[in-house]
Amino acid sequence: MQVLSLFSGAGGMDIGLSRAGFEHVGLVELGDAQRASIRQNTDWPLLSEGDVNVLAETLKPGDLGLERGDLALLAGGPPCQPFSMAAQWAAGGRRGMLDHRARTVVSTLTLVRRFLPRAVLFENVRGFVQGPRSALQFLQEEFDSISAAEGVQYRLSVAILNAADYGVPQNRRRAIVVALREGDDFAWPDPSHRVDPISAWDALHDVHVSEIPVARGKWVDLLPSIPEGQNYLWLTDRGGGPELFGYRTKYWNFLLKLAHDQPSWTLPASPGPSTGPFHWDNRPLAVEEQLRLQSFPDGWEVSGSHREQTLQIGNATPALLAEVLGNSLRHALGGPEPTKPTLLRARAAMSRIARPSQQSVPSQFAKLVGSKPAHAGEGKGPAARVRDVTEVSLVS
Repeated sequence: MQVLSLFSGAGGMDIGLSRAGFEHVGLVELGDAQRASIRQNTDWPLLSEGDVNVLAETLKPGDLGLERGDLALLAGGPPCQPFSMAAQWAAGGRRGMLDHRARTVVSTLTLVRRFLPRAVLFENVRGFVQGPRSALQFLQEEFDSISAAEGVQYRLSVAILNAADYGVPQNRRRAIVVALREGDDFAWPDPSHRVDPISAWDALHDVHVSEIPVARGKWVDLLPSIPEGQNYLWLTDRGGGPELFGYRTKYWNFLLKLAHDQPSWTLPASPGPSTGPFHWDNRPLAVEEQLRLQSFPDGWEVSGSHREQTLQIGNATPALLAEVLGNSLRHALGGPEPTKPTLLRARAAMSRIARPSQQSVPSQFAKLVGSKPAHAGEGKGPAARVRDVTEVSLVS
């Protein structure tokens, strides 16, 4: 059960696949901080060339001690920028496979054609397989072309999975694409925790934090006035606090806070000073807390500055989700029935929770209280108008 890992990042997917019984024959990662993270935690074979676009022109099965068709699994998450939610809202950003950054998807399929792995696993944002600029049609056409040219029968299975449904203490919906070479449909793992998810408190109640980060920025003093599990909408005419903002005039994770008894909201890779989720203690999440919410094992270290660490963790595949998928893939490839994942965290006693008291809005924001216009509606905001004008000019 050998795996070649592409876009390995801080190792989230690779931890899970390793726990599921896969053995790495190579990891491909371009970022210096990410490569350092892999080196300081494992002895996995990190390839010297980290650029998938370069490797697509040079790497052969024999370079890894394999024959063509021997590789059990090729896995990775190509960079998501062309398919991300931000790209859908950015002026001129809705280009999908036409975006130059999507070249990594083409290069990945080149490696599939050269190695002919028994299975392929992709993890990405939902826009990778949904919407008018998704990569799904390209993927289907490429796998059909490979199948016809090589006398195999790759069959694609696609799903949008919420990591929280499998025991990850984080609501994180991602596109998962599996291709099996023998033409079988992939049997998706049953959602074990959809009804009773693992909460943020379960994950964080006993975490050791080496350095507690300090909240900074213009708006962070408002955090104590927002209840846990809420965001800035609490401070609109449809919330329970004074009206400081117009309804739906800010991005969703603006001043967003964790709730003890619920999974975390999705961790971002590049949060601004007012971007949540924030801890219920009204501060940013420490690195160790971010790792817990991404279901990394305790003791895993991430290299670089705090910003670089947050970027790596936010971009990672939750390790537990990768283990669950790895167990199902191993079974699909002739291995044993899936077993209980090793990265699943035990529940904590809710009786130990000490909830911080909610405070009033600080006096420096009193002058902002008053009636505010709500968002005009879908497709009617200023960003949407700019985007539409830009796209018209691009087409012209």
